[in-house]
Amino acid sequence: MWAPVMQRLEGAFHVIAYDVRGAGRSGAPRSPAGYDFAQLADDFEAVVDAVAPAKRIHLVGHDWGGLQGWEFATSARFRDRLASFTAVAGPSLDQVAISRRSLRGLVDGWRSWYILMLLAPGGPRLMSRIVRAGGGPPDAQPSLHDDVVRGANLYRRNIPRRMARPRRDAVAHVPVQLIIPTGDRYIPVSYYALAERCAPRLRRHAVDGPHWLPRTAPELVAGWISEFVQDVEAGRSI
Repeated sequence: MWAPVMQRLEGAFHVIAYDVRGAGRSGAPRSPAGYDFAQLADDFEAVVDAVAPAKRIHLVGHDWGGLQGWEFATSARFRDRLASFTAVAGPSLDQVAISRRSLRGLVDGWRSWYILMLLAPGGPRLMSRIVRAGGGPPDAQPSLHDDVVRGANLYRRNIPRRMARPRRDAVAHVPVQLIIPTGDRYIPVSYYALAERCAPRLRRHAVDGPHWLPRTAPELVAGWISEFVQDVEAGRSI
């Protein structure tokens, strides 16, 4: 997913990517409870401690990586470990939960039909077949089928709980950059409407592109990440 972007950043930065639990060669818990945001935070802390001990890092996430990133960026637990956060096609679940209670949010919610499929019995395997029937990424990992099936546990564990009880006091303690593909078939732009309320230091980029922007426009995404990180490190206003 991130390889094209990483190739463009590795000359200037120490870049690390890791598979979330249940994906690739990472361990896979047996029940949805093992995919709770709290466990994902433990994984993130373990990775950071291993690859950048005692250092503050600039976090970048796409889709579920972005959803996790909002959790970490608004948690006091990582106040001393994060320097910034960039989300690509990744809104905050808290903000989505609150915005969907508006008329506009309800209307836009149809794009997230696939979430209902992933929550339904047998839905993850059906979704995996849909992904494979569509061809999937040309360089997809052999574990793609299992990744889709296991990844449904991220939805099952976290989305219903957060939709029912969003954190209204979740405010980012680091500068945040949003990269929003306006051609996203799955996440409507309205899901980012409350971002300013939860990120006092926010930079937005809207781009006419699809959900998988890091794959389709790696040069653009890498450029925005690099510029943002340098501005944060130099103490320039965001």
